Amino acid sequence: MPMQAPQSRLLGSLNATATASPSPGLAANHTGPWCLQVPIPDGLFLSLGLVSLVENLLVVVAIAKNRNLHSPMYCFICCLALSDLLVSVSSVLETAVLLLLEAGALAGRAAVVQQLDDVIDVLICSSMVSSLCFLGAIAVDRYISIFYALRYHSIVTLPRARCVVLAVWGASVTSSSLFVAYYNHTAVLLCLIILFLAMLALMAVLYVRMFTRACQHAQGIARLHKGQRPSHQGSGLKGAATLTILLGIFFFCWGPFFLHLALIVLCPRHPTCSCVFKNFNLFLTLIICNSIVDPLIYA
Repeated sequence: MPMQAPQSRLLGSLNATATASPSPGLAANHTGPWCLQVPIPDGLFLSLGLVSLVENLLVVVAIAKNRNLHSPMYCFICCLALSDLLVSVSSVLETAVLLLLEAGALAGRAAVVQQLDDVIDVLICSSMVSSLCFLGAIAVDRYISIFYALRYHSIVTLPRARCVVLAVWGASVTSSSLFVAYYNHTAVLLCLIILFLAMLALMAVLYVRMFTRACQHAQGIARLHKGQRPSHQGSGLKGAATLTILLGIFFFCWGPFFLHLALIVLCPRHPTCSCVFKNFNLFLTLIICNSIVDPLIYA
């Protein structure tokens, strides 16, 4: 598959199997001997996908079975886990088909591979879009719970949360279908980049404001109990560390993938950008790692 789109590796592998030539898109790009490419073994990709699959499945089952967790906040967390679950399913399915291609089991079945490729592309895109949206929804939910605590249960109701969930999934499936159909249009890539930047800005602003409010609250407590000043400092450091981890992991895992998309728009032919394009599978691996970490942070 061409590297000019956030899509899977099936067609490129099929071409490599059929013609024994490099996959299209990279052949025309001269990167030079200095280019660093980090290889991602299929076994590692499959293992990470399976770990994420099991982990997020446990979160979904736990929330679905425990009636005490049937609240808007856990509804968003469950949907985030389901989105990460789709990321895992698509990566495991893709890697399994790649292994079958390498073994020659699907030789001569280009039509089947094309259909699988389209399905996996839609799964990958919809899971990415929904993951970003639910991360933003969780941030908004926590913000309302802190700044509008007395009115929280009247503002964030379960029916409203379900409407948000349906809207996110509907928009994710629709947009991912359009992205896959028109992946070679610059506007599609710009929409994905803008979505990432918007979610990053939203999370940063909301979580920083929540952290500031927590510090103010801790200072008020410290004034009432002057002897507990060290405890306030410890709470501030703990809050800052939690905020750094939360936003840092989000940016570290998602940033390279969207940097890849931005470079496609800015410098598709430049040798340095072509070198970055060669690490596309590494960027997908980081997103899978984020789906492993998400349950530890949110659930």
